[in-house]
Amino acid sequence: MRLFWYAMNEISLNVLDIAENSVRAQAKLIEIYVAINTSADTLTITVKDNGTGMDEATLAKVCDPFFTSRTTRGVGLGVSFFKAAAELTGGSFYIKSTLGVGTETSATFVLSSIDRMPLGNISETIFTLAVFNETGAEFLYEYEADGTKFSLDTREFKAVLETDTLNIPDVSAYVKEYLTENTEEVNEKIRGLVL
Repeated sequence: MRLFWYAMNEISLNVLDIAENSVRAQAKLIEIYVAINTSADTLTITVKDNGTGMDEATLAKVCDPFFTSRTTRGVGLGVSFFKAAAELTGGSFYIKSTLGVGTETSATFVLSSIDRMPLGNISETIFTLAVFNETGAEFLYEYEADGTKFSLDTREFKAVLETDTLNIPDVSAYVKEYLTENTEEVNEKIRGLVL
C-alpha cells in the first residue's frame, strides 16, 4: 500500500487522472463534483462523462491495477488508486458505465480519517483541465462545502467571453482567479478543516 502514497499523494491528482480517462474516451462533456459534508464526515468526488463508455467485461476489470485499455503502458493505476484511497479511509467507491453512453466514477472519503490523503489543489487541477484541454471537451465543475457552492461551466464562460478557447492569457488568468476566489469563499464555511 505504500506505493499508493508515493504514486498519487493528493486526491486532486486522482481527479486529473480520471478526467483524462474521460478525455481519452472522447467525452464532449465531463462533469466533476466535489462535495464536503462535515456533519456526515465525508468528502465525495464524482467524475461523470458522456464518452464511449465501457462494456461489462472492461468494467469488471477496470479496478485491476494491471489492466489498462491504453497501448502505451501495461498498467492502469488511476482508477484502482482512487478506489483504494477512498476505501482506506473507510469510505466507498463505485464506477458505472454504459457502452456508447458514458462513465460515472465516484469516491467517498471519510474526512476525519488519518488515512485520508489531502484534497490538494483542486482549483489548479480544474484550471489545467479546462484551459489546456485541446480535444474540445467541455467541463462542468461544482465545488460544495456544507451547502455553500459554486460552479464553473466552460460552455458558459466561452459564451460570455465570446471565445472558442480558454487558453488565451487574459481569459485563462480570469478562469484561474475565478476558481481561486470562489474556492476560498466556499472554504470559509469549513474554516479550520484540513483539506
